[in-house]
Amino acid sequence: MERLTAKILEHLAQLPEGVPVSAKELLHLGSRAAIDQSLSRLVRRGQILRAGRGRYVRPIETRFGKRPPSVEATAQALASTRGETIAPSGAASANALGLTTQVPVQAIYLTSGKSRRVTLEKQMIEFRHAPGWQLMPGPAGNAIRALNWIGPNRVHEAVPLLRRLPPSTAQEIASVRSRMPTWMAQTVSRVLVNG
Repeated sequence: MERLTAKILEHLAQLPEGVPVSAKELLHLGSRAAIDQSLSRLVRRGQILRAGRGRYVRPIETRFGKRPPSVEATAQALASTRGETIAPSGAASANALGLTTQVPVQAIYLTSGKSRRVTLEKQMIEFRHAPGWQLMPGPAGNAIRALNWIGPNRVHEAVPLLRRLPPSTAQEIASVRSRMPTWMAQTVSRVLVNG
């Protein structure tokens, strides 16, 4: 059993930070029952961490001791194993763009998959299902998510930011107007298209 445990740890050591592994991915090392027992033993010893139901990640060794992998790396890896697209929440996007000084305390990501919560050590990662127009990558996606988070009553606060966007980013945002809520599409049309 200890040999299997060592093989599992070797396998995990080869993976990048935050990449989860499931028991099914380790079947080349032994039987399902033996793998499940070894994974449980490793969790109890603190040598690996649970990253949701049936998913495990290795902690990162630092000179100060072990720490969980970064939330962002884990969220990206969990999403990619499910074939999902994820993006930062609207609050995180608004903060990154300077529209708010509030820093989100909880790690929230918008996803093309199902809404769910994953606990990694003492950190909660929340995935919230969102429509495709909110999952746009890059600066255009950040601006769209920030606008959506600000909402119709405070959208005027974002107009100066929208006016400073590069033309290519403004065109990307304008290209998805038809899928936005009416209040947002009107603001985008007024500021970025008719400008």
